[in-house]
Amino acid sequence: MIRIIGGIYKGKRLKKVPSSRVRPMPHKLRETMFNIIQDDVKSSLFLDGFAGTGSVGIEALSRGAEKVVFVDEFFPAVKVIKSNLAKIEVDEKARVMHKEFNRAVIQLAKEGMQFDVIFLDPPYRLLDERNPLKVIKKREILKPGGRIILRRHYKTQFDAKYFKLRRQAKIGDDTLAFYD
Repeated sequence: MIRIIGGIYKGKRLKKVPSSRVRPMPHKLRETMFNIIQDDVKSSLFLDGFAGTGSVGIEALSRGAEKVVFVDEFFPAVKVIKSNLAKIEVDEKARVMHKEFNRAVIQLAKEGMQFDVIFLDPPYRLLDERNPLKVIKKREILKPGGRIILRRHYKTQFDAKYFKLRRQAKIGDDTLAFYD
């Protein structure tokens, strides 16, 4: 089980996706990230890309995000996200998109949506093949002054080139990179 670590839903337990394709974000890493971005989350429009269990987006809701859009193309993950949202009764503040990330971003851009915070936790191998920040830049879904957080394996060489790297935090095998 995964627990919410802060905010109004602190202590609530969330389901995991029953598949090795989904890497839940470790408690310590999630706590570090939210300690860094806590001032950006309150009243924000938050995108949880490659959402998996939805724990990061639900944590954002718990800490005062106005609305969270969850994106995942893996159907078992989408089912778990919906179940976790129903469990804490925040369906009205959440939107779950069962789509490939780039297609979801294109749709969100067509709808005129822009986000204050975008969190990305793609499969590690995806970063070797493509850059998810490119579609964010091209479709302009990050608000001016907004922030992107990318979780990646610490050995992955990744050149954001579309955004400025402001900070990195390494815990275990993971690195959180903060861009704006």
